[in-house]
Amino acid sequence: MKRSLVIGVCLSLAAGAVYAATKETKRLENCGDVMQEVLNIPDNLPRQVLDKAECVIVFPSVLKLAFGMGKEYGRGAMVCRTGKEFNGPWGAPAMYALEGDSIGMQIGGEATDLILLVMNQRGAASILSSRIKLGGDASAAAGPVGRDASANTDLWMRAEILSYSRSRGLFAGISLEGSTLRQDKKANERIYGRKITARTILLGNKVAVPSAARHFVGVLQANAPRNESKQVAAKQ
Repeated sequence: MKRSLVIGVCLSLAAGAVYAATKETKRLENCGDVMQEVLNIPDNLPRQVLDKAECVIVFPSVLKLAFGMGKEYGRGAMVCRTGKEFNGPWGAPAMYALEGDSIGMQIGGEATDLILLVMNQRGAASILSSRIKLGGDASAAAGPVGRDASANTDLWMRAEILSYSRSRGLFAGISLEGSTLRQDKKANERIYGRKITARTILLGNKVAVPSAARHFVGVLQANAPRNESKQVAAKQ
């Protein structure tokens, strides 16, 4: 009887672990799909902005929770260019979580995809160091779309993080000031099979890209292979 109970508990725990890992795998696949679909939208994320990004964070299907204090909770993945100067190819993803009260006021009850571009090393360092509040620990702004990129160059070049949303096929900049961004340690452990920090994943250059993330990383590599901010700096 006791042996059967122990076996049942072990099987239940194993099934739970497999389910959790499968959820993270699907989330990585969704990140790639969202990025590809956004880049296919006319007047979408300006290529000159993406070309200058150090890192990209995608949160697929963020929904406003209908209980508690109405906080929003999104889970997704962050990918950075490799190398000390963020001038190498895109590397392995680290899982991240986004929490806040202001998101739902803007997205309502719709499932909304969020994309954050980290535009400089200071922004990347802030995200990798600890839990940060957007607009407080790191400057954040709604990102430009389409032709707005040229008109608002000074605005988006000063921001450390630019944020975008997509809902019902519509793509636009969105303000996420006041939201909290943190690494999802348990999700990273499930993806990589061991305890590992986001810093090690993103800056170590020794972590292989999981198969579920190859589409996500491949889309970024195909559309923004070089860090153009580094190219500009090198010419100056």
